[in-house]
This record gives sequence, structure tokens and C-alpha cells, in this order.
Amino acid sequence: MRVGVLTGGGDCPGLNAVIRGVVRKGVQEYGYDFVGFRDGWRGPLEGDTVQLDIPAVRGILPRGGTILGSSRTNPLKAENGVRRIKENLAKYEVESLIAIGGEDTLGVAARLTDEYGINVVGVPKTIDNDLSATDYTFGFDTAVGIATEAIDRLHTTAESHMRVLVVEVMGRHAGWIALHSGLAGGANVILIPEQRFDVDQVCAWVTSRFKASYAPIVVVAEGAMPKDGEMVLKDGTQDSFGHVRLSGVGEWLAKEIEGRTGKEARTTVLGHVQRGGTPSAFDRWLATRFGLHAIDAVRDGDFGKMVALQGTDIVRVPIAEATARLKTVDPKLYSEVGVFFG
Repeated sequence: MRVGVLTGGGDCPGLNAVIRGVVRKGVQEYGYDFVGFRDGWRGPLEGDTVQLDIPAVRGILPRGGTILGSSRTNPLKAENGVRRIKENLAKYEVESLIAIGGEDTLGVAARLTDEYGINVVGVPKTIDNDLSATDYTFGFDTAVGIATEAIDRLHTTAESHMRVLVVEVMGRHAGWIALHSGLAGGANVILIPEQRFDVDQVCAWVTSRFKASYAPIVVVAEGAMPKDGEMVLKDGTQDSFGHVRLSGVGEWLAKEIEGRTGKEARTTVLGHVQRGGTPSAFDRWLATRFGLHAIDAVRDGDFGKMVALQGTDIVRVPIAEATARLKTVDPKLYSEVGVFFG
């Protein structure tokens, strides 16, 4: 059997570990051949391939990013997209695909399997940790670690100048990175998309912190929104999946805090540093296991499924189920950390 592999959407620590696990087990135990498709769904759409064998995956375990490249290409919006994918799969004699990606990449995978009969197995990848049916996605642990280290460093400069530091983290419409890194980093306010925030309350927490002779750290997810107002965006441009580029709420909030409290406020937007660099040990472990189980699903002909972590077990769930809704922070979980605010 010849198997195609692609990595779609934003890059993420651990992608190379999945590729390595898929290829090593697929070649050594099942005798499969592999074709790597470049830049997500653009690869099978345009027939852009790269050799993928055991020598190609040596030494890539600790590397961030993806040796296959990635993009936010939506083949379902391309002219004759499905037909072109089928033709290129036939051209390269690819019988099945392993698609490694998040909500958008796997959403395409689900439709290609369910509606067009293309054999696809999914692997969940996103630093946002917002895919349903899996306890964790790889990349999330690394992103949280990077954000936590940044918050730790910002505490010292905040205390030195006695100013407010607002830290904007990624996560799109889910607050997992903000919640985990904010709690781990000892933030005094954590704002997430799942619960609109009151600017006056944020300012009250900030003031309370100064009264205790400490400088406050405010962690805000890029998709967080104030109670009175809309989502703050730098621009309204959209990608091929209809998503707007998030970011801007951190700078907006810092100005509001400074104007209302009279305390100096600065913003740090961590941005893409959260998804770059070498993956954590946990992400390497999880991504490798996902790769091993994904190629098992291919062997079993269990297409239209995504491998997922539930407890300590790797299980298979329908891709359509995993992408039907976002996994967001439960209000009860968020309320637990409220004791540290202010």
C-alpha cells in the first residue's frame, strides 16, 4: 500500500514526531510506501509531493514546524478541487491519506471521506486544544510552557517598574492556553473567550494588586471579548476557511486599564513564538503515539476516523464528531482560578 501524509493549518510543535511515527511503523512493520504532500491540502490539490521514507524522518523528532510544510488551503473552495485530488492520488498510486491538522484540516478530511469516498485517517493537531473527542492535542503543552516562561519573566520587570503588564496569548475562540499558562505563571487576572469580561472589574483587580504593593499580570486570550463591545481585531481579513485574524485585545485592554486607573500599562503579544521551536517531551510522546495508531487505522481500513487521547488510551473517533463543535473551557473550571484574581 502507498500512503499519503500531509500537515495542514498552522504549524505546531510535534508535527514531525507524528510523521516519524507513521513512517517508521508503516515501513518496518507493514511494508508500506509513503508519499509526503507539501503544504497541507495544496499538496494533493496540485500534485506537489516529497519523498517520505525512513532516511527522510531521521533526526526530526525534536524539530519544530513540519518537514512537509503547511498552509490554510481549502480544497473544497478550489475549482474542481475534489476531482483534482482524486486524480493526483491516482497518479501517485496513493490508496489512503493521513491528514494531520486541526478543525479546518480535519473538517475537509471528514467531508472527503463521507461525501467523496476518499480514504482518510485524521490526527488532531492544534496548540489551541479545542478539538472535541480528545483530552489533549499535541502542540498545546509546548505552547503553554512557552507562555508560562514568558509570564514568569514578565513578573520581574513588572515589579521593577510597578506597572501593569498585559500578556496576550493565542487560542482563537478557546481559553485553554490562557487558563493553563495564567494559572501556572501566577497571573492576577485571566480573561478567556468563553466568558465576557467587565473592564471595570479588571481595573478593580489591578488596583487591588497595587494596594498590596505588587504589580499585576493580566493574561488575556486573543479571542476574549468585553461585556460591552465586540471582539477587538487589528483587521478583518479572512483566510480560505472564513476565519479572521485575531489579535489586538491586549493592546486595547492595556490602554483601557491605563486610562481608568492611571497606572502605567504595557502589552506583550506572544503571537507565533508560542507555536515555534522544539516540542516538549509530552508533545513528542503524544504525537509519536498518535502517529503509531494512525498507521494502524490505515492498516485496519478504519477510515473517516481520528486518533484521540482519552485518559491514557489512544482511541479512534469519527472525524466528523471531533470537528462538529469546539472544545471550550467549562465555566466551573474557570471559576476555580478566580480566587487568585486581584
